Amino acid sequence: MKLFPDADGRVDIRGVYFDNVTDDTAAEAIIKHAKDGGFCAAVFTPNSEIVQLCVEDGTGELYNVINSAALIVPDSTGIVKAAKMFGTPVNGKVAGVELGERLLRESAKECIPVYFLGGKPGVAEDAKARMTEKYPGLRVVGTADGYFDKTGDESTARIDEIARSGARILYVCLGAPAQERWIHDNFDALTNAGVRIALGLGGALDVYAGNVKRAPKLFLALGLEWLYRLMREPWRLGRMTALPRFYLGCRRESKARKKQAKNTKNND
Repeated sequence: MKLFPDADGRVDIRGVYFDNVTDDTAAEAIIKHAKDGGFCAAVFTPNSEIVQLCVEDGTGELYNVINSAALIVPDSTGIVKAAKMFGTPVNGKVAGVELGERLLRESAKECIPVYFLGGKPGVAEDAKARMTEKYPGLRVVGTADGYFDKTGDESTARIDEIARSGARILYVCLGAPAQERWIHDNFDALTNAGVRIALGLGGALDVYAGNVKRAPKLFLALGLEWLYRLMREPWRLGRMTALPRFYLGCRRESKARKKQAKNTKNND
């Protein structure tokens, strides 16, 4: 079930269906569902690299996981540019880490309890300390690191802890696509645990804890956040090779879509 049944439409970026939302409309829908929803709704924030992983997966399994989310927001300039290339532009980039922090601010106002899951030992606790100081009234009712078996008894134990905490919004920061798979595989268990929003937010807890800095505004304005991250974390070089493959694939698909549209028009 989607959070935006009457949205402007979903945009197909190489098989991943993004909701055409803004920061404002996304945050409003998430908070409303956290308060009033009757099931666990997943919110995923794929970037170009994750879409390319779906393309190259070969089994279709990762597509099924990502597209199962109730809300999918475009968390990269590459996705925004691809949407424009396909002739189906979106309202703009919705950065997951910034959306996540906005939800913390709104949760503080609405007294919605949240839980931080992920990161190295101590990261979630540090994130809690910094965010509760920044947003008075914020209730982070539980924290746990991401070092647990994502299946079996350890996973069940984590969900039991989350249930006891009373959290309505769960920040799942296990890295993509592990976090999306874990949320997808545990929809029913998380619903029964009282979770109403499960956010897949990668390294957001490290940002909230102050361990990682966001790219400077100039890099963000130029769509070069990926370059800033690569400069700070050179080990990402191998993963970054997905970006040119994504771009070239979008170029090919764009040409194919235009050709198909032209042929359809000529046949009418």
